[in-house]
Amino acid sequence: MKLIRTEDAVGHVLCHDMTQIIQDTYKDARFRKGHIVQPEDIPVLLSMGKEHLYVWEMVPGMVHENDAAERLCALCRGAYMDRSPVKEGKIELRAACDGLFLVDSPRLNAVNSLEDIMIATRHGGTAVRKGDKLAGTRVIPLVIAEERLRAAEAAAGPTPLLELKPYTKTTAAIVATGSEVKSGRIQDTFTPVVQKKLAAFGIRTLDVVYSGDGVDNVAAAIDAMRKTGAELIFCTGGMSVDPDDNTPGGIRQSGARIVTYGAPVLPGAMFLLGYYADGTAVCGLPGCVMYAGATIFDLALPRLAAGVEMTRADFAAMGEGGLCLGCKPCHWPNCPFGK
Repeated sequence: MKLIRTEDAVGHVLCHDMTQIIQDTYKDARFRKGHIVQPEDIPVLLSMGKEHLYVWEMVPGMVHENDAAERLCALCRGAYMDRSPVKEGKIELRAACDGLFLVDSPRLNAVNSLEDIMIATRHGGTAVRKGDKLAGTRVIPLVIAEERLRAAEAAAGPTPLLELKPYTKTTAAIVATGSEVKSGRIQDTFTPVVQKKLAAFGIRTLDVVYSGDGVDNVAAAIDAMRKTGAELIFCTGGMSVDPDDNTPGGIRQSGARIVTYGAPVLPGAMFLLGYYADGTAVCGLPGCVMYAGATIFDLALPRLAAGVEMTRADFAAMGEGGLCLGCKPCHWPNCPFGK
């Protein structure tokens, strides 16, 4: 930083905001910190009484904050993301469509571990709507060494740090288990809850079948729902370890490859996920999905809707943050559950 004559400041970077006051008309920063002084700015600055300016001297090997933000934005931006213009050294990314937002956390951490570099994102693995803010990028100083930006680019690697996957699954079928539901002794209040959650992701329910109890009956009902062409199949109820809860056995008998039966999430520990050879996903939904504000189903559904195949490692990672605090009223998704 140095003090120079205003007439000599063209091409230099301002170190602080320059406020202009015009009586009864204007009072605000006419030039912001980080602004590169242009020839046409000189008369304005002089009219503001600024005969000398504190500036950063732009020397070879140094990059202005606006240019640095552009380079950090390029490290982050994937498909289906809109960017803001650069303003005061910052660029923001927003979702261009509904979808599942993913972050490569190890690479992001590697970039943010470098001095004077900053990339802030929302939590990965979460559902976003078109227009939602995804990330912001900037460097800390007004100017930064070129070698530091190159280090950030090396740490990030050749592919974007962020990804937005549009929802691709549009159809589902529901197998409602339990003889008490099939016989009509109690009203099916589970299916409407599931259908409402599916509809929020643009997923249409093709059919609902009432299987009753028994492993064979559940497996047969699943087979029938697979023939509808549904991309996702959800079995409601019968997911506990009681001897007469047959849904897990029925899913296994139907030929699904089980990824997990059980998840480190409350509510929703008895959740089951499996896949068939053709890629169709099948889920066993525990009873908490019917009445709790947010459950394991809400954490898994965005991934299922985006066609992202889940692994046991994905579920293991849900343990941290997988405890719902039971707030009244429920604030999901604006809460720490699942994050």
